Amino acid sequence: MQLNKPKYSLMKNFMYAIDGLIEIGRHELSFKIEVIGFIVFGVIAWSLPIKFIYSSILFISLFIPILADIINSAIERVVDLTTTEHKPLAKQAKDAGAALVLVSLIVVVLIWIFVLITAFT
Repeated sequence: MQLNKPKYSLMKNFMYAIDGLIEIGRHELSFKIEVIGFIVFGVIAWSLPIKFIYSSILFISLFIPILADIINSAIERVVDLTTTEHKPLAKQAKDAGAALVLVSLIVVVLIWIFVLITAFT
């Protein structure tokens, strides 16, 4: 069975990834909000009077919701491609993607709380 897959090319794959980021950035309000939060909290993480390792942990944790939202967007698009009807499994798939984003945000908040408590005690 032949898959609909072009020959591997590092540059083409890189451009596919960039196209995906651009598409999500154009059409997903939650992604735009997360990027703004990434920038704001990234500046805060690097501006705090704490050790480099703590700032690094805070900064790197900010990627978690962005990654979760990219996965959620992929799930939503696959579900939308599969069906336009209201189906319980389609809703469950989309809800699971939304739950992933919510849990990722909770994890980031917990990371920030624990790191800041550690850094300032």
